[in-house]
Amino acid sequence: MTETQVTWLTQDAFDRLKSELDDLIANRPVIAAEINARREEGDLKENGGYHAAREEQGQQEARIRQLQELLRTAQVGTSPTSADEAAPGTVLTVKYEDDPDTEKMLLGSREEGSAGGLQVISPNSPLGAALLGAKKGEERQYELPNGGSMKVTLLDIEPFTP
Repeated sequence: MTETQVTWLTQDAFDRLKSELDDLIANRPVIAAEINARREEGDLKENGGYHAAREEQGQQEARIRQLQELLRTAQVGTSPTSADEAAPGTVLTVKYEDDPDTEKMLLGSREEGSAGGLQVISPNSPLGAALLGAKKGEERQYELPNGGSMKVTLLDIEPFTP
């Protein structure tokens, strides 16, 4: 049994993605007409325009499916009003072990990335999963892609304001 992955989105991001989905769906007949026009040019093996149109159609259909799934599982709303623990929709200030600098990031969907110029970290990523539920001052550890691990301390939590 698989668990459905919920993505937190602001209303603005949801509306932007819904608009993109509507535009892509509305563009389907244009792509189909392009493919048909290229098909009528003759030999399909050597018809670069036909293959390019088919590839564009495939990419468009993949994006449509991605957006449909994202919007179907989206949790739309405002940022949490409480900043007691790291949760989707909160801005986190963290410090990595052996690094004097701090980083500020939004725990949420990368689709929110355009909002506020913040780095966005997914709650499903190793770092995001490690920080999820953490309280201010808490140290967590997560696995790096190379198999090592890194410690990170959560210094501050605040609700996201777009």
